[in-house]
Amino acid sequence: MIAGALDERGAQCRVLSLSSQPQPVPDLADIAGLIVMGGPMSANDDHAWLRQEMDAIRQAVHRGIPVLGICLGAQLVAKALGARVYRNPEKEIGWFPLDWTPAAQTDGLFAGFAGSDTVFQWHGETFDLPAGALHLAYSGACRNQAFRAGENVYGLQFHLEVTPEMIAEWIRQDAACGDARECRAPIDPHAHAAPLAAMAQTVFSRWCGLLR
Repeated sequence: MIAGALDERGAQCRVLSLSSQPQPVPDLADIAGLIVMGGPMSANDDHAWLRQEMDAIRQAVHRGIPVLGICLGAQLVAKALGARVYRNPEKEIGWFPLDWTPAAQTDGLFAGFAGSDTVFQWHGETFDLPAGALHLAYSGACRNQAFRAGENVYGLQFHLEVTPEMIAEWIRQDAACGDARECRAPIDPHAHAAPLAAMAQTVFSRWCGLLR
């Protein structure tokens, strides 16, 4: 879903997989935005590539470059900005209701979202909000689901980017250390896919509007 929004804007996207292909992070001076995606590992793991990602996040923030972190990416953004990442009281795996804070009503990405929406989740950890960050969303099991730091740095704990095909593949691979086996009921990849896609198109298109 992010790729579609970038394509509509005509943005060229370079993908770096630092965990599987160790390499220096390029100079961010000429990039328009930085997107940090998810994964089954912890932001607290002692991996050199995680430290690279957090260094890149800090560099982007220092330069005023828009940043979008999703799931692990949101945790890395929070940690890079000095906040704590730790185990959530319970895992959220599957479709869960998400509530928007009043601050979301005037935010550049989430204006118009109110009440509750159902989103896809796959995480066992959470984070404190960075100092001065705006709290945008929460769920019954996890208070900090979305935040904005400054004017253009966002962290989303939930997965707006997924398609039903991606969800089905995650379940088949069970990549997140066997988490799918802990679900109380089977996950239907299509259950809320249409409204999630509509929400994703709005949010990611608005984020792409921040790009230089």
